[in-house]
Amino acid sequence: MSPSEGLFGRLLGRTDERLPESTDPQSRTHAGIQLMLDPLGHVIEIHGLQRYGLARGSDDGSPRLLLSYLVPGSTLALEGVPADWVGHSLDLDFQCAGLRVVHTRGWVQPQGGSWLLQLLDISDLRLGSEQARSRERCTQLILGLAGQLRQCSSSRLSEVMHEALRSVAQHGRVPCMALALREGPQASWYMHSTYHAFDAPQLWLPEQNLGSLLDPLGGTSPQRVERDGNPRLNDLFGNADGVLVPYSDQQGLCAWLMLGFYPASLHGPQMSESDWMQVCAALAAPLLDRLREQQHLQQSERMEALQGLLGTGWWEWSSTSELLELAPQLAINLDAVAEPQAMTRQAWLALFHPADRDELSGRFNELLEHGKELLLFARVHEPQATEPARWYRIQGQVLGSGTRRRIVGFMLDVSDIKNQQQQVAAAHARLDNLIASSPAVIYVQRYVEGALVPAFFSDSLKPLLGWTLEECTSETLIEWVHPDDLEQFFGRTRQLLREGSARNRYRLRDRRGDYHWLLDEAKLLRNDLGLPVEVVGLWLDITEATEAAERVKNSEERYRILVEDSPAMICRYLPDLTLTFGNQPLASYLECTTAQLPGINLSSWLSTEQREAFVQRIAGLTPQAPVSTAEISLQLPGREYAWWVWSDRGIFDEQGNLLEVQAVGRDNTEVRRSQQQLTHSAKMATLGEMATGLAHEINQPLNVMRMAVVNVLKRLGNGDAQIDYLQDKLTRIDGQIQRAARVVDHLRVFGRRSEIEQQVFNPAQAMEGSVALLGEGLRGKGVQLRSEGQACAVQVRGHVDQLEQVLINLMVNARDALMSKRETDRDFEPWIALSVESDAQSVRLWVDDNAGGIDPRLLERIFEPFFTTKPIGLGTGLGLSVSYGIIDNMGGRLSVSNTEHGARFCVELPLVAA
Repeated sequence: MSPSEGLFGRLLGRTDERLPESTDPQSRTHAGIQLMLDPLGHVIEIHGLQRYGLARGSDDGSPRLLLSYLVPGSTLALEGVPADWVGHSLDLDFQCAGLRVVHTRGWVQPQGGSWLLQLLDISDLRLGSEQARSRERCTQLILGLAGQLRQCSSSRLSEVMHEALRSVAQHGRVPCMALALREGPQASWYMHSTYHAFDAPQLWLPEQNLGSLLDPLGGTSPQRVERDGNPRLNDLFGNADGVLVPYSDQQGLCAWLMLGFYPASLHGPQMSESDWMQVCAALAAPLLDRLREQQHLQQSERMEALQGLLGTGWWEWSSTSELLELAPQLAINLDAVAEPQAMTRQAWLALFHPADRDELSGRFNELLEHGKELLLFARVHEPQATEPARWYRIQGQVLGSGTRRRIVGFMLDVSDIKNQQQQVAAAHARLDNLIASSPAVIYVQRYVEGALVPAFFSDSLKPLLGWTLEECTSETLIEWVHPDDLEQFFGRTRQLLREGSARNRYRLRDRRGDYHWLLDEAKLLRNDLGLPVEVVGLWLDITEATEAAERVKNSEERYRILVEDSPAMICRYLPDLTLTFGNQPLASYLECTTAQLPGINLSSWLSTEQREAFVQRIAGLTPQAPVSTAEISLQLPGREYAWWVWSDRGIFDEQGNLLEVQAVGRDNTEVRRSQQQLTHSAKMATLGEMATGLAHEINQPLNVMRMAVVNVLKRLGNGDAQIDYLQDKLTRIDGQIQRAARVVDHLRVFGRRSEIEQQVFNPAQAMEGSVALLGEGLRGKGVQLRSEGQACAVQVRGHVDQLEQVLINLMVNARDALMSKRETDRDFEPWIALSVESDAQSVRLWVDDNAGGIDPRLLERIFEPFFTTKPIGLGTGLGLSVSYGIIDNMGGRLSVSNTEHGARFCVELPLVAA
């Protein structure tokens, strides 16, 4: 039997029906099928090796080709009789036993009076064509699905993969399909995506964990799952037939395409093993690329976030371009240029502190030239930074060799650790230095059978006492304790064992034989069972404090006596002026005892103005300026007035709040009265000096009145016709009398003593008074008085008569200087100018003249007492000195300067708020 006959025998099967056979042996062995037809197309004979198995209908008479042997639908090429078929290629499908079909192709030719239809079997060609078309459709399908997997968004990846499985399963007629993946070589398998037909049971679930179930399977070809195979795989496939298609890439076996309820009977010729391998690769490859891309992106984001949080990043040196490339986040943290990240070696080294730059450069050279690993800590160079230094741990190494040689490393921000280490090291150094140089000794004593044995002393023991640890034993310690303190030392041990802690003071002898007072604070430590283990304690040298306390105690009585017997008044009082302490002199002035002073308010003896000024001055005390001095006026019991020079010092808390005031006072009453008498004497001297001018001022109106009276008497003899003339003269007499009365009245006011309390007044009053007293006299002597612009609406505090005295004094001095100059220059035109100006804080009164000024060498001495430039016998030297004191008492300032015309005096006084 030929191969063709065997294949068709299997496809067509065998039947018991015997067809008409040719007696020609050669025709019986002819390959294919030969049919002898009559002119009408009826089958006469059948020849050929593949004639067996053809099925024939049961119609009566000679069978027709169309009705008996052909598959319905394949007779479209047969129309008419065999004579009409000549020259045509005929494709005929024959029905065989078992519903099998044989595909043939042939032609018809005349043979004698019949027709010979010769047919060849083309079933293999048809099968290959169908497989090719199926593969082409499958290829187009998987190419489209792979493109969708590569192009879809990450959020739709699972959805697109599910649709891909559905399309492949429907194409291959697979009821259940799933794709299992493994995230890494050591990771477990899991179901990424699954598909189940609507009439198929659900074998798998998405994200189902498979563990290591698929690890034993090979990954080179599809694996068939059969019922008598691996029990775990049978459970996975629901005890049904299935196929596992593997996929491997450069990372090894990483995917399985699972075909469920897919027995061998359903395996069509269209999908071979290679086809399924291609489908698995087309689905798994882009999916794994996308998943790995997501993992890489997530890893990069995590890495960037981690680098940002830690302040770290990679760096790489390029030997070809000789540039160093930094990670973007690292470049930002270093305040370098982020784009591009490559920089020269000098620019990179310039980022670090000069103290670390040379060492970093040397280590970097060793890495480049000898491949020695780089490890260094360096600070970032920040000249204007106020924060602690930023430290980086810099590491580098050489990877590969030859043309693949790379120099890479990383930089890690270790600022917190390095700064903490420096702080800890500095703190340890300070602590060690402090303990070594301080009068404190830390010690440890072990508990041994009820006794405390020295086990440790800090290094400060030797500078303090001169002893070493070896010399400090239980016996020697007892010998070094002062004999008077032995009982207290022994009581310390008993108290420690009984109460667990002790605090004692006793004296201990040093190597030189001197005793030190020690404050001993100790604590007993116990183990888990409550048994004593050791004592940790501290010796603090309090020798100086103890001796100082003793000295203070001894001197406290002396200081108390000194305060009590001091001639000055010493007291303390609260911000509301309530006394909390006072010594005996203060109690004597207030006519009470020292015990009665606490609780008394100082404002009881102060006037309203004095009390307001006192409280305002106390409120102005600050921790930066805690001292204030002033002269206060009090009305004490049994006295009209008293003046005290009072000095206060504020006592403040940590927040700067005034808690209490400590004051020292001195009785200045006699000095103040002497000053008043001196001022009054100066006023009287000024008044006496003005007597000549005032006599002229008074005689002038009297002469006018006398002449007016004489003229009136003469006119009285002329009858009533002169009434108007008399009225005019009498009016003139009345005006002159009023003028004389004003001058005399102002002299009386000016000559009185000043008031005790300062009053608020307008300084223009003093200017008007001084002009009233001296104006006419100056004009009589030929001195022009310029007093324009004297009007002002400001207020000052003081004595108006004293300010008037100052102005008169300045005007008289100017007059004398002008008269002296006119004696040498007859054409000289003297003048005195009075003016006033003010601002928000003060008012200034100006007295100018054109006498040529004061010798600059004498300007500094002009206000000294008893200093005068006038001839002997014409000046006392007190005028300007007293005037300076008057203005100073009013809180102002008297000054002098030279102008282009002469001298210029300025009286500057502080304003009083309205």
